[in-house]
Amino acid sequence: MKAFTIAAVALALLTMPATAQLNDKRHQHDAKKGDDKKPAVDDKAYKAALERIPEPKEKYDPWGVARPADAKKSK
Repeated sequence: MKAFTIAAVALALLTMPATAQLNDKRHQHDAKKGDDKKPAVDDKAYKAALERIPEPKEKYDPWGVARPADAKKSK
């Protein structure tokens, strides 16, 4: 009987974190119901901000520092 009680307590302790995760997901889903209009406003602001960024005159080369200077001249 003692072994059964220990096994039952161990099983209960192992399932508690999973139950907490399920409850957290339910609360997040409930909070998202009222935010349907907010992303549309954010999309407009994001697109407007992207249009304000000027186009670069030269194409950006992330490996430019790692390459030797002679490699640019040969091409």
